[in-house]
Amino acid sequence: MTTVSDATRRPTATGAETRGGALAGTGTLLRFNLRLDRVRIPVWVLALFLGTLSTVNSRSALYGTAADRASVAKTMGSPAALAMTGPRHYLDDYTIGSMIGHQLLGFTTILVGLMSVLIVTRHTRTEEETGRAELVRSTVVGRHAHLASALATAAVANLALAVLLAAGLSGLGIEGMDGTGSLLFGLGHAAVGLAFAGIAAITVQVTAHARGASGMALAAIGAAYVLRAAGDVGTDALSWLSPIGWIQRTYVFVDNNWWPLLLALALAVITSAAGFALSTRRDVGAGLKAARLGRPAASDALGRPLGFALRLHRGMLIGFAAGLFVLGGMYGSILGEAADMVENVEQVQKALERIGGSVSDSFASMILVLVAVVASIYVVMAALRPRAEESGGRAEPVLSTGLSRARWLGSHLAVAMLGGTGLLLLAGLGFGISGAASTGEDDLFLKVLGAALAYAPALWVTAGFAAAIYGWFPRATAAAWIVPVYAFVVGYLGQILDFPDWMDNLSPFGHVPQLPSADMDWTPLALLTLVAAALLWLGLAGFRRRDLDLK
Repeated sequence: MTTVSDATRRPTATGAETRGGALAGTGTLLRFNLRLDRVRIPVWVLALFLGTLSTVNSRSALYGTAADRASVAKTMGSPAALAMTGPRHYLDDYTIGSMIGHQLLGFTTILVGLMSVLIVTRHTRTEEETGRAELVRSTVVGRHAHLASALATAAVANLALAVLLAAGLSGLGIEGMDGTGSLLFGLGHAAVGLAFAGIAAITVQVTAHARGASGMALAAIGAAYVLRAAGDVGTDALSWLSPIGWIQRTYVFVDNNWWPLLLALALAVITSAAGFALSTRRDVGAGLKAARLGRPAASDALGRPLGFALRLHRGMLIGFAAGLFVLGGMYGSILGEAADMVENVEQVQKALERIGGSVSDSFASMILVLVAVVASIYVVMAALRPRAEESGGRAEPVLSTGLSRARWLGSHLAVAMLGGTGLLLLAGLGFGISGAASTGEDDLFLKVLGAALAYAPALWVTAGFAAAIYGWFPRATAAAWIVPVYAFVVGYLGQILDFPDWMDNLSPFGHVPQLPSADMDWTPLALLTLVAAALLWLGLAGFRRRDLDLK
């Protein structure tokens, strides 16, 4: 006798599979996915491409001579620097090409993995969670078509990035960056992106929720980075357990080893095949992992808007908290070597001189801008979470109760602002503890902690800008990302490339005193707080006056 579980494990062939097989409709879904992501994918690809090119150009300008690069190579041999960058072998001949492979490859492959995970999750688990997949599969669409089209969409994005990187880097004409190395650099990104797309193909089968599936895949990316870092500092075998470690061991622009790409591609094939196999062991909309039963009654906190919003944001907040604490600790660990790192780098020395103070203080001020920008990414994501609730149809039943719109939206914005401030605190703790140990300056801990918290009003302005966009123009919420992107380009890179002051003044982060090297000035922080309050009021007013947008 066939039981329900047997039927779930061995689903019968649908009409679509009878007529066209399990992959019927894959091409149509691929075109549909590309149509849906006609903005997302180009933004991802162009941002990674232009960011890489700008980094290469800045490195070429900063370290134009062999003596400059040799000086940097000496400081990059410490355990902390190797953990942040890559294998020591790149340091043997530190050209601009090997510098890019050493310092950039491990970071950009994380972003490529993130892009691939989000693409696969969006076009599989999110489609099932919203009920659209079930409607599509009732037509002439095979049971594997959704996953196959999602993987194909990720492949298109990764290959497009590979082509742009190969053409762009080889076209720069920089010594040490030939066409072969540029092609390997581009294909290395595509290979690791496909590997993490395959991992996402497994995680979307495990849980019934898109956030859980993407969270598990992102945890795999984090584990790959940690294994790579541990292997580069200590036992090299650990790096061979990481896809990121494989790609770095192509030794692009140094040895140009092609065979590590085969490891990443093999992982992509194996994980993708496992994803297809696991998809036949569950029903549409369900996960292999049974949903955990909740408590018989909700806690008092979940009965309040702020507590419920915090529960929705909890996973993302924990992830950013751990990441920023580690990021602060890693940068603090090299603070004692800052003077040696910039000894022969004229542009960086000028940037530090403009900031003022000792080398360690001015270097800390420069890095804290980057830390604050990373925290602002969380703030934007959290402030725009109400948009996902609204378009997903979950906000309407909540707002049909006695809960006001202002309290509902205000609770999400409060979590975004308080969570962002907490992230600054954790980053400052990590930076201050490791920085004080690295430099031997005990008073540095409190100085760095206060300097990090000084960026809180700038984060509040970022949340207010996102709220204003959401309140009045819900379909244009992508514009909220202008603030962190502009802050990174002008606030971090602009210090090195000496952008004019008026460009820095257009960013809320540009008005924060550059502690610990500069003196404290409360006036700009008070003004930023007032601007944030005005933007928040504007966003709440707009949300109260418009209809819910369920598209």
